[in-house]
Amino acid sequence: MSKAEFVVGSLGGAILILIFIWIAVALYLAYTKMDVMLEHLKNSSAVKALAFYRQLGVWGHLKLIGEIAALITSPDKCIKSGRLSAQDIENFPAPLKKKLVLLRWSVLVLVSLLFLVGGIGKIAGWF
Repeated sequence: MSKAEFVVGSLGGAILILIFIWIAVALYLAYTKMDVMLEHLKNSSAVKALAFYRQLGVWGHLKLIGEIAALITSPDKCIKSGRLSAQDIENFPAPLKKKLVLLRWSVLVLVSLLFLVGGIGKIAGWF
């Protein structure tokens, strides 16, 4: 194994570990703050339609927290279509909003980095 293979493999492993940490943080927020999130988004039909995911266990909680984070991160399109209440977004707690935005952007960056590292390994012919 060359140094380049080791570095790229280690980087991929580190990204995978960060993705598992992301999942743990997302589940923590989902199980501890979901009542607060749903209460503050009670006038939004998009969130009401997603609320059934709460009863589907761990994967449902991950899906629900991901969808709420996506709605909080970029609400403009949903507000214009009427699926999301602008008042709900304004009244959403700022610390929780920051955490959800950070959660959304961090998963996008981590998945992009994972594909980039995998692409580098594929192009180099290591796997």
